Amino acid sequence: MSSQSSTPSRRRRLSLPILLAGSIGSLLLALGLSPTVAAFTAQIRNTVDTAGTGTLIMQETNADGSVICNSTDGGSVSTNTATCATINKYGGNLTMVPGQTVSTDIKIKNTGTAAAKAFTLTPGACTQSNNGTPNGTATNLCATMTLVVTSGSTTIYSGPLSGFTAKVDILSKLTASSVAAGATIPFTFAVTVPSSAGNTYAGLQVSQPLTWDFSTDA
Repeated sequence: MSSQSSTPSRRRRLSLPILLAGSIGSLLLALGLSPTVAAFTAQIRNTVDTAGTGTLIMQETNADGSVICNSTDGGSVSTNTATCATINKYGGNLTMVPGQTVSTDIKIKNTGTAAAKAFTLTPGACTQSNNGTPNGTATNLCATMTLVVTSGSTTIYSGPLSGFTAKVDILSKLTASSVAAGATIPFTFAVTVPSSAGNTYAGLQVSQPLTWDFSTDA
């Protein structure tokens, strides 16, 4: 009796895993045959993402543009500092007489790609020396000769050469915020020997270095 009653129970235990396996297989088959579900999508792909640095290059030319000096003439944009000995802002006339004025026009241009937010002119010390022979005995030619520097209708400096000692903020004088890339600013330097100068000033000359500076930092 006991052996006969245990047989159906054992069969039920064996049939349950088979039934579950068949159900899972049917479910997987149904899912595999189900259609793909559609969805809304959106996308942006950036293909040009670049960054780089600009240049700040100063160019000085004489009135007709026949003489050109660039800040890169000293080697490269890495140093960006050059000495221009071919444009004489005071005219270079060594035969001036009392009452005579010599004017020189020049232009400063930003040939770089970045704007200059600071633009200055720094004069060095005015020095006097002999101009051939014979020579006068005056020792104050720098204090006697006068200089007027203008840019259009704006006066940058006016006074004796000996008084031209302080750095000049050009943008402040011009009430400008910057020198844009490609912009040009004209200047006129007028040097005068006063009509009151006598023979003691004959055969003398003056010299004064001038330095222009651009900066992107105001």
